[in-house]
Amino acid sequence: MSPSAPGRLPAELEERVAAWAAEDPDPGTRAELAALVDRGDEAALRDRFDHPLDFGTAGLRGPLGAGPGRMNQAVVRRTTAGLVSYILGQEAMLDQESRTCPAGVVVGHDARHRSAELADGAARVVAAGGMRAWWFRNALPTPVTAFAVRHLGAVAGVMITASHNPAPDNGYKVYLGDGALAFPPHDAAIAAAAARSALPKGPALAGPFGDRLVEIDEADLLVAYRRAVLAVIGPAGPRRLRILYTPVHGVGGAVLPGLLEEAGFDRPALVAVQAQPDPDFPTAPFPNPEEPGVLGPALAEAERVGTDLVLANDPDADRLAVAVPAPNLEGGAGPGFRVLSGDELGVLIADHLISTTAGEDRLVATTVVSSTMLSALARQTGVAYVETLTGFKWIARAARLRPGHRLLFGYEEALGYAVTTAVADKDGLSAALVVADMAARARADGRSLLDRLDELETILGVHATAQWSVRLPGSEAPAALAAVMARWRSSPPGRLAGLEVSEVRDLAQGEGDLPPSNVLILRLGPAGRAGRVVLRPSGTEPKLKAYLEATTGPCPPGELAGARAGAQARLKELRREVAGLVVGAR
Repeated sequence: MSPSAPGRLPAELEERVAAWAAEDPDPGTRAELAALVDRGDEAALRDRFDHPLDFGTAGLRGPLGAGPGRMNQAVVRRTTAGLVSYILGQEAMLDQESRTCPAGVVVGHDARHRSAELADGAARVVAAGGMRAWWFRNALPTPVTAFAVRHLGAVAGVMITASHNPAPDNGYKVYLGDGALAFPPHDAAIAAAAARSALPKGPALAGPFGDRLVEIDEADLLVAYRRAVLAVIGPAGPRRLRILYTPVHGVGGAVLPGLLEEAGFDRPALVAVQAQPDPDFPTAPFPNPEEPGVLGPALAEAERVGTDLVLANDPDADRLAVAVPAPNLEGGAGPGFRVLSGDELGVLIADHLISTTAGEDRLVATTVVSSTMLSALARQTGVAYVETLTGFKWIARAARLRPGHRLLFGYEEALGYAVTTAVADKDGLSAALVVADMAARARADGRSLLDRLDELETILGVHATAQWSVRLPGSEAPAALAAVMARWRSSPPGRLAGLEVSEVRDLAQGEGDLPPSNVLILRLGPAGRAGRVVLRPSGTEPKLKAYLEATTGPCPPGELAGARAGAQARLKELRREVAGLVVGAR
């Protein structure tokens, strides 16, 4: 449909906008809609009303603004009303026998634009719905909210955050009573309940609510959190290590420096330009430590002052990036330092936790898009292994697929790590603590994390990984993503990077332990042992993602450099061919 003339909108659209505006509790977003209507901006209104936010990999996420396709008070309040309605309809979630306090919901927030006020609205909706709301006054990391759900015996949790998304975005995560993110069918049921729910009005949210609206004692909670995660590394062990840390303008700085100090490490030096929370992310427009340039200030500072380890969290501190000294290393991310990939750090942490623990019930887990190196390590060490769909809502529950086992470690290649069951989600803080322990032990032995990575690759083979993605802007992105996936399903390539595509796995209907998901896996070479390509739409952004892997067999130390060079060359060719096939078909 072509845009209407200024001031003339299709009646059905104008009616929907008017109905929404009549219920919108926020004068700012009401004014935004009024201005768009006055201009007759049909395209902008349809972008907000024809494509409402829905639950993706980790809940709702999108730009702040007016309408059901944006993050705002109306969306947060209605979603929370749906969450309360769903909980009240589930007797099992309200079982009090194993609880020490009334059924309730934890509500946390980060330091993004409007996070505090959106969290306040969510907490008041919980209280108005007759349940207890435990809320944080201050901005704190997402892992602390996840921890609080189980620590306080809540039936659910809400976290207002857009994690590593750009500054204009915000989001809404839902945790269930096990402390892990909502997963099917619960997420769909919550969304359906929200669609049926009336938007809570101002008078109903004014209170007073008495003990149904309780401010969490953050100092006590953080003491409990630190006690739980410090148990992962134990009280003994080397602690001599110079650490440089950046929270990338986020909230990790409120917790990690003190956590490291309590563990016995010297307090880390901070990257000054990124040390304080700033919702505009002035040095990192895309504040994801994986994005080029985000770690630039940290690497420059590390080179200037000299350090043994660089740690970086994303703005809500559920992810962790690590850089280590690597003088004169070809391909280093900065002068004298190398940023470890998510897969490299994942296998290093897994190796460390396996070597420092015991028990036949140990299990490690990762996702279908992460490196296959963890599965090789699990086979080599006799530890159980589970592969899940993308997202920690699956990884955190991996032990359910192997009765009698406990999750020792789980990770996803996008810098997410779970090193303790005290937090049933990825946690960049406790993971940083474990990495500091690893690095200090290696330093005391005159070695480095890169030395151990070399050893693992000679034993397990090189598993080189990379990612390629294309962002599809505008309201037509979902249809474009679906079209690309449909073309690859109907006509997958027969060869990639000179290798036969030996197997195509389509997870649309599910497979084994994996529920249905919009994922294609192409395995390369004889028996699929030379690498693979995994194709999937992002669950949080309008992107198509391709995860690439090139693998070799075990090799002697003297041949490792050549094996790595060959794997990197194959990755480069895979990237070129996959990009050409995707972009050329659009």
